[in-house]
Amino acid sequence: MRKNIVLRYLGLVLLLNSMFLIISALISYFHNGAGFSALAYSALITFLFGIFPIIFVPPTRTISHLEGIFIVVAGWLIACSIGMIPYIIWGGEFTITNAWFESVSGFTTTGSSILTNIEALPEGLLFWRSSTHWIGGIGIIVLVLAIMPAIGQTAAGILYRSEISPAAQRQFKMRSKDAIRVIVYIYIGLTALETIALMLSGLSLFDAVNHSFASIATGGFSTKNTSIAAYNNLAVEIVIMVFMLLAGMNFLLLFSVLFKDFKNLIISTVLKYYLAFNLIAILLVSLNTYHSNYNSFAEALRYSAFQVLSIGTSSGFASADSSIYPPFAQLIILYLTFQCACAGSTSGGIKADRIIIFFKSLVRKIKQIQHPNAVFSVFLEKRKVDDNVIESSIIYIIIYVIVVLLTAMILTLLNVDLLSAFSAAAASMGNVGPGLSTVGSFDNYSHIPLLGKWLLSFTMILGRLEIYALIIFLIPKNWK
Repeated sequence: MRKNIVLRYLGLVLLLNSMFLIISALISYFHNGAGFSALAYSALITFLFGIFPIIFVPPTRTISHLEGIFIVVAGWLIACSIGMIPYIIWGGEFTITNAWFESVSGFTTTGSSILTNIEALPEGLLFWRSSTHWIGGIGIIVLVLAIMPAIGQTAAGILYRSEISPAAQRQFKMRSKDAIRVIVYIYIGLTALETIALMLSGLSLFDAVNHSFASIATGGFSTKNTSIAAYNNLAVEIVIMVFMLLAGMNFLLLFSVLFKDFKNLIISTVLKYYLAFNLIAILLVSLNTYHSNYNSFAEALRYSAFQVLSIGTSSGFASADSSIYPPFAQLIILYLTFQCACAGSTSGGIKADRIIIFFKSLVRKIKQIQHPNAVFSVFLEKRKVDDNVIESSIIYIIIYVIVVLLTAMILTLLNVDLLSAFSAAAASMGNVGPGLSTVGSFDNYSHIPLLGKWLLSFTMILGRLEIYALIIFLIPKNWK
């Protein structure tokens, strides 16, 4: 493996982050100057570390598959490391551990926070916090590839396949460069449209941009202590719900529906399952919370719909405290924490695609037991699913659940109560953010023990990189 090539691409990642740090510093400068020094110094440090590999390492248009994996994983780790610098310089609630946790939570679009008073942060730091969501939501390497057209087709293809969920790659046969452009266009377009819609709904430009960054990335960082509930604005809630739902769909499918073939919207099994499941979950949670939490069914529907879509897309915004919902509603929300939305979206979790493949393979197994001599196949989107894809999906789900259980067990050893530990582990692995009990919608992670925060940070990265890439990165012999 050519470590110098890896360093060159990491330089591009750093330069990308320095751009957003400069913008954040300018925002601070024009808003009474608070936080400007922290962001300006961070931008300078990031730029200098980023420019050196670009200057001294010659470019290449070809990379190996292993180099691609290392670039992606190291890119995420270096971005999270750089992301914590302005927090540490600012100080306040940001110890080194808290700054790392907040940075990882931002870039992985988890949305968990250690902050007890978000509104105490200056505007520039709030914007940087939301920017980490927006950069991480589309994928750090995908964004780098989009703004660096000189990268060779082979290198771009390897990096794209290393970054994008394997569950999403099989659905649309498209050249890597074309797929990258489509994803970026949809991502920017949705962000711009939501910003306009939120401003028309009554938010300021600053709040509209920050919440658009977070919801299109399915992140959840808000500029308010009580998240979306602070506005008590139905129009704002509806806009965010619509765009969270869109952000949870496969971006290539969205492009196909908008500009090529509308029938893909009708034939997509994954999309129909995703929409139907969320609709059913909204109705069930609304009915369950009607008498216990709200005065009318309309009120129950309003808040339950937002909570279900927020968790079901791994966004993590809050318009109500779901930790005080009845147990049945909490279980539905907990299931959504595991499943989340579609592959090829900005959502975390196991993904609806893998859940469908799992149940279809289960049905096939039952049929095979009933008819031993018959041959049955699994189909998804009218295409046969290869057995290795089925095996990979099932293994992924098993590993995913084991990681959540092990994380929860360690948290309980650190004296975190069972419900908080389990929901925090599930929310971190799924990049969802809020859990239940003491880590609920209106709570934070500041009380989690030091070791617990590092553990949850690792779990966030593991979930965002979909397990395998990080494992390969951590095997010592692969560094040779």
